[in-house]
Amino acid sequence: MTREQSRIGKTWERVRSEPKLGRNVLTLAVLVLLGLSVGGYIISRQGAGTTTWPWEDRFVMRAEFDNAPAVSPGNGQEVRIAGVKVGQIDSASVSDGGKALLTLSIDPRYKVYDNARTVLRPKSPLNEMYVEIDPGGPPGKEIPPDGVLPASHSQRPIQVDEVLGHLDGNTLNALTSLVNESDAALAHAPQSLAGGLSATDRVATDLKPVVTALQTRKDTLAALVTALARISASVGGNDARLAGLAKSLQETLGAAADQSGPLNASLAQLPDLTKQLNEATSSVAGLSDQLDPTLDNLRRASGELPGSLSKLTAAVDRAGGLVDQARPVVAKAKPVVEDLRPLVGDLNGALPDLHEVTGRLNPITAAILPYLNDLDAFVYQTNSLTSLHDANGGILRGLLEVTPSSLGIPGVGPLSGQTPR
Repeated sequence: MTREQSRIGKTWERVRSEPKLGRNVLTLAVLVLLGLSVGGYIISRQGAGTTTWPWEDRFVMRAEFDNAPAVSPGNGQEVRIAGVKVGQIDSASVSDGGKALLTLSIDPRYKVYDNARTVLRPKSPLNEMYVEIDPGGPPGKEIPPDGVLPASHSQRPIQVDEVLGHLDGNTLNALTSLVNESDAALAHAPQSLAGGLSATDRVATDLKPVVTALQTRKDTLAALVTALARISASVGGNDARLAGLAKSLQETLGAAADQSGPLNASLAQLPDLTKQLNEATSSVAGLSDQLDPTLDNLRRASGELPGSLSKLTAAVDRAGGLVDQARPVVAKAKPVVEDLRPLVGDLNGALPDLHEVTGRLNPITAAILPYLNDLDAFVYQTNSLTSLHDANGGILRGLLEVTPSSLGIPGVGPLSGQTPR
């Protein structure tokens, strides 16, 4: 047994053997544990859970700022992404370029890219600061451990003393007087400020459409300025094209000036052209007056045309049936026509001689014409030389009468004879 173990054993034996000593030691141990627990709780509440413990895995990076006022590393000042606490500010130093360099420890679950943006913002009116990070993303590259985000990617708030530092003496005195006057004016604030704030709220509500319209106008003006800037940049980058355009415009104007004489002559002819146009318009008006009755008649005819077309359609349908019935007759007449075709050819050759003969028939027909009545009676009475019937019925005799005049023999009396039958 060593000396140290012997000492511990003697101390423990003393605590056990000496009256009330064990109770005091136990009370002291409980008080120490309670103090440690309370202290740990207070530290955890004060640090808002941002204290980095040595065993925790953290991603450490650095961010440059032009200025880092009210930054107190190690006191739980937060690092946020989209308003969510993800880490704390571990330390602050000055970079080689004279910038404020803050060391940030972040939960490794969150990736930060080289196109990220950092903003140093106050957490409360007491100027307790925190760092807001917009982590960026592709096509940016992830920042490696201990990587540095340059000051060009950061912003910081403007402090009141910086604003007051740019004021001259008169303005500073006037501002001091305003603050003193405000102190006196707000002496009765608990009684009158509530109504004033309510009236201010109503005024703000009434002014909301105006503010919205002004914001819209501001956005429109910003878009217009951006468009004008792009146009100016584009125009500035095309000096050669602008020079060519100006030269072409000058040549065009010169050519127009050279053609001023013909242009003036053309302008001088415009009155005559106007007069001719008026006459043509008058003629067109007269023509329209004449066309109106024609159009009316055409409209009436178009109204009657459907009925006529219906009748024509019915006639065409009947003609179609007739054509269908005539088709067999035409088919049978076709061989007859083919047989008659040689006869027609011979008849065409005989027509000149027949024409000459028909020319001589006129006197003969004129001489025969007076005897047609007698010939008619003869045909009527002699229907048949051998038949026992004539046009009047049955007969027992036949009558044949021949006269010299009927035979064309002049100077001879009539001859007649009866033959019993």
